[in-house]
Amino acid sequence: METLLARHFGFTQFRPGQQEVMRHLLAGRSAAAVFPTGGGKSLCYQLPALVLPGLTLVVSPLIALMKDQIDALAARGIAARRLDSTLSLDDYRAVADDVRACRLRLLYVAPERFNNERFCQLIRRTAVSLFAVDEAHCISEWGHNFRPDYLKLAYFAKFCRAERVLALTATATPSVNAVKHFLGCGRDMV
Repeated sequence: METLLARHFGFTQFRPGQQEVMRHLLAGRSAAAVFPTGGGKSLCYQLPALVLPGLTLVVSPLIALMKDQIDALAARGIAARRLDSTLSLDDYRAVADDVRACRLRLLYVAPERFNNERFCQLIRRTAVSLFAVDEAHCISEWGHNFRPDYLKLAYFAKFCRAERVLALTATATPSVNAVKHFLGCGRDMV
């Protein structure tokens, strides 16, 4: 992992907790992780995506965040794309072709993407090694009012037969800690 960290991300060491989360995932287990803002949550799924055999599907709440992360990954030579409402039909088809051909390591989507039947058919036929939920506090804090599709993420993770789930947040209220159980992370909280 240290070699991949240096080669792809330019760091010589992990931040506290990152390596533990990644080892947990690479051992085939699901996890929930609480790191402060700027604490390196994204690396916890980006680096394992380079090792795991299938697709890492990242659920993120904002298109701007997806774009920023994908731009940074592309600059590092890591195959990552997004499916969102701003894409043209041709762009959507190109991303879907990349998914079908296993050319992507990471695919970013908003939780509402699972309401799209075409996407569900695509992802159902894809090997999903890791289902990562960024900003997982949205499930308990805002999900029922603000983004109701966050409440369906446990079902979606099962639907796409994800081998492991990672829930990430910087917000660790008692209700947010319950998210790990909701997503099937069990007692694995880092």
